Amino acid sequence: MGGMVMVDIDDVRAAAKRISGQHVRTPLLPWPLAGSEVWLKPENLQPTGAFKLRGAANAIGTLTDAERSAGVVTYSSGNHGRAVAWAARRYGVPAVVVMPDSTPAVKVEGVRAIGAEVILVPAAERESRAEEILAERGGALIPPFDHPDVIAGQGTIGLEIAEDLPDVDTVLVPVSGGGLVSGIAVAIKALCPQARVIAVEPELAADLAEGFAAGRRVGWPHEWTARTIADALRVPLVAELTWEHIKRFVDDVVTVPEEAILQTTARLAMSARIVAEPSGAVAPAVVLTRPEVASGRTVAIVSGGNVEPSLLVRVLSEYAT
Repeated sequence: MGGMVMVDIDDVRAAAKRISGQHVRTPLLPWPLAGSEVWLKPENLQPTGAFKLRGAANAIGTLTDAERSAGVVTYSSGNHGRAVAWAARRYGVPAVVVMPDSTPAVKVEGVRAIGAEVILVPAAERESRAEEILAERGGALIPPFDHPDVIAGQGTIGLEIAEDLPDVDTVLVPVSGGGLVSGIAVAIKALCPQARVIAVEPELAADLAEGFAAGRRVGWPHEWTARTIADALRVPLVAELTWEHIKRFVDDVVTVPEEAILQTTARLAMSARIVAEPSGAVAPAVVLTRPEVASGRTVAIVSGGNVEPSLLVRVLSEYAT
């Protein structure tokens, strides 16, 4: 691991104090459709529509005044960019967000509406373009997942689950770059050691599932992961730092098919009154399609709700029952 900084429960607790008042402490909502022992953690209720606000607020909150004065830069498929823009505005600092040119318009406009500068590039170039901007303008990089402060911020979700359901048995977490599942797993394993933490991916973006089975990081081409409707989960390779956390704290990685993601998006809207984007429906999809994985008292993370309106209309018309 070299000089990697592993996140621990003290880091997560410090993050919870740092971001207090900047985010919604989301409840656990019973989901009777899926059984008597299933709860949803609706991170779509955050002001920016996704869990990413926690990590962005914590990372920007740890910067010095001098560092903030130079502005912040990030790259994002949408939700992290919006979170960085929101947290940067709170601190009164400029933000630049590099996004894939395939990002749904609702996410692009959501970032711009908060006041950040948006730069659109091909998906494979978003990280390199962010580095170029840093070299040109200066500022602090707030990466979407590969940073201990971001991981610790996302871990506050696990802290809340442990407080609200200390006897939880299974926690289902969607995974893309791995920051969310890393942070949640750190908190859950420290506070609820009996619980299993399961990472969930779309079948069409299952780089972590392949790598977890092989015992090493495995990357997929961008054109492969771009196939999934879950646009927030298209990162083709988990980061080195998140991989180390996943190896140590995550129990298993499972996948769900596209049809199940769309069906669950509709089910959440109709049975739980939750508007989720497809990426946010990936973890709950396990409950409906692979009940043997969702054993005992289960919490499924609804990671975000920034869904393209036309897609939501189509999903409801085709899958709502």
